[in-house]
Amino acid sequence: MIYEVRTYDLKPHSVPEVEKRFGEAYEFRKKLSPLAAFWHTEIGPLNQIIHVWPYKDMAERERIRNEAASSGNWPPKIGEFILNMRTEIFIPFAFSPEVKPGKMGPIFEMRTYTHAPGEQGKVAKTWEKALPARVKISPLVAMWYAECGSVNRFVHIWSYPTLEARNQMRQKALAEGVWPPSLVAKKEGLPEVTLVAQENKIVMPSAFSPLQ
Repeated sequence: MIYEVRTYDLKPHSVPEVEKRFGEAYEFRKKLSPLAAFWHTEIGPLNQIIHVWPYKDMAERERIRNEAASSGNWPPKIGEFILNMRTEIFIPFAFSPEVKPGKMGPIFEMRTYTHAPGEQGKVAKTWEKALPARVKISPLVAMWYAECGSVNRFVHIWSYPTLEARNQMRQKALAEGVWPPSLVAKKEGLPEVTLVAQENKIVMPSAFSPLQ
């Protein structure tokens, strides 16, 4: 399984119209393969949309995208609003949940970390140890590592019912000593991961997003 994460920077005030047009075009596109999620940013870099597409592999991605483009119904007609587009291919860690349709939010936190070269194995080992206690406090939506695009990166996505609940749950995890993973690594004698950059944004689902 791979996930293609497409992030578009839009002109100010254009998100509602973009989501409207995207949602209309998606009625055709979902017949070929469904979205995992569609979000717009609420806190962090504004005027962004993020759409996540699951595929079995790169070959399936190419086949479906070519079929969609040849139909004339895709992509959605939103080019006039787009300032920048970027795409990344992510692979789930072995312990990552599968992203399935349903209600988990409506607040989603996307945290993207860049680690030092050669440390992905450390990330996997440390986070696999730390996550069981952490997910008892709030659910993990997904945790993926970058395969194409900016390398040495991984993203973890969390869901919360409200922003206040997010703050409370994060404080609870810290108070109980089960988070962050670096704290658990010290307790367990695991090698600490060297992080060189961290990004964070709060996103919310569109009306047509399978994940709400």
